[in-house]
Amino acid sequence: MSDAVARLAEVKARIAAAEREARREAGSVTLVAVSKTFDAVDIRPVIAAGQRVFGENRVQEAQGKWPVLKGEWIDLELHLIGPLQSNKAREAVALFDVIETVDREKIAAELAKEIARQDKAPKLYIQVNTGSEPQKAGIEPREAVAFVRRCREVHGLAIEGLMCIPPVEENPGPHFALLEKLAREAGVEKLSMGMSSDYELAVAFGASSVRVGSAIFGSR
Repeated sequence: MSDAVARLAEVKARIAAAEREARREAGSVTLVAVSKTFDAVDIRPVIAAGQRVFGENRVQEAQGKWPVLKGEWIDLELHLIGPLQSNKAREAVALFDVIETVDREKIAAELAKEIARQDKAPKLYIQVNTGSEPQKAGIEPREAVAFVRRCREVHGLAIEGLMCIPPVEENPGPHFALLEKLAREAGVEKLSMGMSSDYELAVAFGASSVRVGSAIFGSR
């Protein structure tokens, strides 16, 4: 996995260059290394190279590798970036430091219950379906601001940010701009947007974190 370590360094350098180009403060963008489908043996060299923030799509897959890794490195931060089923809320709250895919009332209610039960509060993001794609998770843009308000007022959840995955075939710029606008209207500070193909553009549009997988770990 020395190739992954080299690619990690390249991605970090490109993020730093994008920050400079956008006249943003150095280090203002967090790199979330997306390690889904890769085993612990593949992830360890990237951790050893200094990466501390990772993303996983599935709760069950993450349970198979991250408790051990977190035991070895206590400063790791793990993000859930895939859809969350309500029956996995207990496991998600127990394992993840950040849950980026809150997108409906049932999930909000289950998370609130588990946060109270476990006395553990992962940071929460609302996933917005900026392209209104029927096959994709996420709340509709027109409902996002009101949903953030309900999560806070009805469920007592602290919502830190918004997340989106633009349609593959479309220019991601307008989707990033829409997410930034919704975040301002909702009064949230963090924007999780940008992946391997467009993370530099996301930095220009104000991303606070980018989710990069294949550009670091290679094709799956």
